Amino acid sequence: MLVSPSLLSADFSNLSKDIEMINSSGADYLHLDIMDGVFVPNISFGFPVIESVSKICNKPLDVHLMIVEPQKWIDRVKTTGAEIMNVHLEACLHLDRTINAIKDAGMKAGVTLNPATPVSLLVDIIEELDLVLLMSVNPGFGGQSFIKNTLKKVKELKKLRDNSGSKAIIEVDGGVNEETGKLLAEEGADMLVAGNYVFKSENPLKRIEILKNI
Repeated sequence: MLVSPSLLSADFSNLSKDIEMINSSGADYLHLDIMDGVFVPNISFGFPVIESVSKICNKPLDVHLMIVEPQKWIDRVKTTGAEIMNVHLEACLHLDRTINAIKDAGMKAGVTLNPATPVSLLVDIIEELDLVLLMSVNPGFGGQSFIKNTLKKVKELKKLRDNSGSKAIIEVDGGVNEETGKLLAEEGADMLVAGNYVFKSENPLKRIEILKNI
């Protein structure tokens, strides 16, 4: 299982310590949530923080834009050194154009779906995607409970992906722990985003190892 710990749950009074932990862990990516207080009811951090993190993090950056008009920020995300740029289907009026612009910028293109957004809306774009992120909580805040309907959506997405010939990674974010991680893996998830489960534990390295071995 691929693991992408979420910086949103890290200790922002001592980020370098948590980044050092990530560097020494088996994590595959570092997940970065940018929130604008418009698309979601919260504000997290912006590009200066990501650029600082990128200088000391040796894991690829998985940047998730929970913002309106994400297409305006493709070039800026690219300058952070991000490997993946994730945009919400609900925030993109011209999704195909945005996906192609992300790929033209040299990044992997991901599309995120909110809990109430059906997987079927990806049928005409799935072959273009490198990654699909399913939110298993309502976006905007960390520490929420896992929405069980996500399991059905993962199964549906895997079927859509496999039938289309797409190579998109299936990523899930929200309420991920050892128990929910196993259930998601059984339905076909490829990558797990975990915030509190990793950063709020006494042994975050062990928690990452647990998820890796699911």
